[in-house]
Amino acid sequence: RFLDFFALVGPLSPFPFPNMIPIIETINLLQLASGDWLTIQVYKFIGSQPGKKAYLQANLHGSEIVGNGVINHLITFLSTLNDKNLQGEIWLVPVCNPLGTNQRHHNYATGRYNSYNGQDWNRIFWDYETYCDDLKEFAKQQSALPPEQIKQTYLAKQKAAFAKEIAFCQNQSGVPYNRYYRTLLQSLSLDADYVIDIHSSSNQGLNYIYCFQGRERIAQYFLFPYVIILDKYDGNAFDEAFIKPWLALEKQLRALGKNIRFDVESWTLELGSGMERAEESVDMGFPGILNYLIYKKIININLEPEVKKAPIIGRSQIKKYYAIAGGMIQKRGTLGSQIKLGEPIYKILSFPKQGGKPEVIEVCAQENGLIFDVSTNYSLNQGEYVLAIMRQYE
Repeated sequence: RFLDFFALVGPLSPFPFPNMIPIIETINLLQLASGDWLTIQVYKFIGSQPGKKAYLQANLHGSEIVGNGVINHLITFLSTLNDKNLQGEIWLVPVCNPLGTNQRHHNYATGRYNSYNGQDWNRIFWDYETYCDDLKEFAKQQSALPPEQIKQTYLAKQKAAFAKEIAFCQNQSGVPYNRYYRTLLQSLSLDADYVIDIHSSSNQGLNYIYCFQGRERIAQYFLFPYVIILDKYDGNAFDEAFIKPWLALEKQLRALGKNIRFDVESWTLELGSGMERAEESVDMGFPGILNYLIYKKIININLEPEVKKAPIIGRSQIKKYYAIAGGMIQKRGTLGSQIKLGEPIYKILSFPKQGGKPEVIEVCAQENGLIFDVSTNYSLNQGEYVLAIMRQYE
């Protein structure tokens, strides 16, 4: 069994095969005023037989560093295999946002937002669906064809549209960095079959996975304790921008009586807390991804993939709490604890500064659920984030 194997021999024990050497590509990303370059590095493992492409990246938000540990384990493990044990290819990009990774305020790594324009680094990506104004007609023309042929034709349409984006970024007048950056990252992943974007909470969080509707069963191959369905999203996060055009095409084909789910998947793994490299999160992310790649038959070794049934919760079932007054958090429910309607979830010590004494304000839960994310800072202004509850699930 898969997990028994890792418990017995450890995840990095070498297999008795000649080592596979990755193709390592270093890409110039941003030249600084000093003349120095920020770069990203891509590790490409290519199998002896053609097949699917998996693209993995970590550290899109600068302080979320756990994924780099996961990718390091994957690189080490894949290097022990023979190319015959790989069908298709796996591309791995650690530290995919060096500018965000290097952002600092005093001793704190930030890097969630672009310091030049304030945008979230993971809300900037190119979404083909917004450019495709002939999707309904395309679906009609393709509906009688085999799914794989439809897939290749649709991918070609996406590539043609994306080529215009690349050309625009090469214009002599230049483009803002965030546009150049997104274009480079998406050029690496546009033709992938499976995209895995590894994140952490910007605060303190549990381990869970985001998935899209229709892919819930497959999410359980990552062996995570919680699965959150993206039942609402805007489309410009990295995982959303990749899969949203495919979900739109599937919807159009269903309306025509053609029930197709393309073998195209996008996942965001949330591993623990920001500014930390928690070993328990690394130890969950690495075997989970490996199990998924074995299930997808990209990695072909003598291990059967496992399934871990996990609660499936809609993103709309997550309730965030914000400070109802400025002050200092005194008591707060612990991360991972179950909470019931009406129970205290935090207390805040507030100093009114208007002649009154300090007061302790108690806030109670508005639903049953699980505390799955809490703020790092215990000193909060009114309206700042305190915690999030995953509402009661079946």
